[in-house]
Amino acid sequence: MLNYNGKISDHFELTASNRGFLFGDALFETVRVVNGKINFSEDHYFRLMASMRILRMRIPQEFTLEFFESQLLTVIPNDGAYRVRMTVFRNEGGRYTPETNSVSYIVSSESLTTPTFQINSDPCEVDLYKDFHITNHLLSTLKTTNRLINIVGSIYAKENGLQNCLLINESKNVVETLNGNLFMLMGTTVITPPLSEGCLNGVLRKQMLKILQNWEGITLLEQPISPFELQKADELFYTNAIQGIQSITKYRKKEYVTSFASVLTNALNALV
Repeated sequence: MLNYNGKISDHFELTASNRGFLFGDALFETVRVVNGKINFSEDHYFRLMASMRILRMRIPQEFTLEFFESQLLTVIPNDGAYRVRMTVFRNEGGRYTPETNSVSYIVSSESLTTPTFQINSDPCEVDLYKDFHITNHLLSTLKTTNRLINIVGSIYAKENGLQNCLLINESKNVVETLNGNLFMLMGTTVITPPLSEGCLNGVLRKQMLKILQNWEGITLLEQPISPFELQKADELFYTNAIQGIQSITKYRKKEYVTSFASVLTNALNALV
């Protein structure tokens, strides 16, 4: 079931002039909904609004938080766990210079297997993906539909028997994984790259910062991470809004424990 500009249908007709298709002129939010409750809906909404302003999209007057939530819920039943995605794209017209800044949106969904965040106990081996770099500027922090580095990085991981890859920026610092924000535990210090490094402004990243800032005995730092520091870490994990917290178990010859990520997952579920 799909919601296209408020109209419910079982299909969506993509025209050859769609700007999201032609130029990647689109944003998206992927949210977790459990039994009709949207996880961190305000954070998702305000990130979308801020991103639309940065891309000079015209925000419709009816695009309130309540409207955003209501549109997400139109494509799922009232019970169960679901991954719901809203994609907002600039309307047709023009080439690189748009003829209009007005937007349309489409909402889609798929079911999830568990209502709570779970730590995946499967091995997760990673390596650096060095073919292409993330540019450390504001556009890199947005959830746009241009995810080519994530796609080719995922192909590289599959071809090399890896479960994920670490993306680096032009300064050769580690920024994030293919599908989440990176956190590194060294002793009692947790380090995550700042947004100025070009990492995604993740909703779960924001929740982790809130949790860790108040965690007794833990020092939280937002600072660049060099690849050389990875092999000195005790634990590596990454976060995203659908999976929650996922542990990295191996980077090259270094193997990591997963105990702190498990404790954090319990705290995250309690927060939800």
